[in-house]
Amino acid sequence: MKYAFCGKSGLQLPLISLGLWHNFGSASDKREARNMIVHAFEQGVTHFDIANNYGPPPGSAESNFGEILKSELAAHRDEMIISSKAGYLMWDGPYGNGSSRKYLMASINQSLKRTGLDYFDIFYSHRYDPATPVEETMQALVDIVRQGKALYVGLSNYPPDKSREAMVYLQEQHVPCLIYQGKYSMFNRQPEQEILPVTDEFGSGFIAFSPLAQGVLTDKYLNGIPEQSRAADPAGFLRKEQVTDALVGKVRRLNELARKRGQSMAEMAIAWSLRDSRVTSVIVGTRNVKQLQDNLQSLNHLHFTTDELELIDSILDGATL
Repeated sequence: MKYAFCGKSGLQLPLISLGLWHNFGSASDKREARNMIVHAFEQGVTHFDIANNYGPPPGSAESNFGEILKSELAAHRDEMIISSKAGYLMWDGPYGNGSSRKYLMASINQSLKRTGLDYFDIFYSHRYDPATPVEETMQALVDIVRQGKALYVGLSNYPPDKSREAMVYLQEQHVPCLIYQGKYSMFNRQPEQEILPVTDEFGSGFIAFSPLAQGVLTDKYLNGIPEQSRAADPAGFLRKEQVTDALVGKVRRLNELARKRGQSMAEMAIAWSLRDSRVTSVIVGTRNVKQLQDNLQSLNHLHFTTDELELIDSILDGATL
């Protein structure tokens, strides 16, 4: 495994981190979840990313991770970076959603209890909440650090102007924003113009989620929509109509380049997301150990020639998903 410093901090993260958004809740295969977490750690993946509402059902990913940590990796806690977040709907009523101090404090206490941890290495405000003043949310994060419930704090899904406002506040309180977590892939390049300049300005790291565009940047959809894919799931975030012929055509051409590089489409997409030095790490969400192993292979060939990058840009031609 290769590691990179997170912004201007002294903390290093693995270039590939494991996310528990899907496939680690009570509705998933618990044995496979255990195997993925253990295998990831054995391969040097020291960073595990969770949120209070990950599952399904909400909270179950944290509970399952806590059980696996206790039974398999308890002796290695100090070798791990474990993050959680709060911001989206977690329970009914006025205090189970948003970014108020009340919700964040209740959420981190619940998350620590579910995971069995004494503290999180990183705790995020999971989203910008227009109903809550940024100062209230950031002061809650500051106090979470001062109370010893987290070592560092981060932001996720904040617009650039609110990110800057939040980072200024945290900096003034001497609890700087360690990292920003945002969606970034070949089909979502907004961070290059919007948030990466902000993280660079404040010395924060950036960690990308959905580097494979929920599986579209793999060979999975080259011959149609498989029954067990995310696009085939009516409850999923990726809809069938988003996987257009034009988009698949671009992936097919990208796949040809990946083969010439000696990589799978997924490997090249992950490597591409890491080509920018401002990107500290990418979060992969895998269904099984084989997928995880395949994703880790991307680290064997991270370099791109100028011609390759120009070809990728011409194929993408501004396509988004």
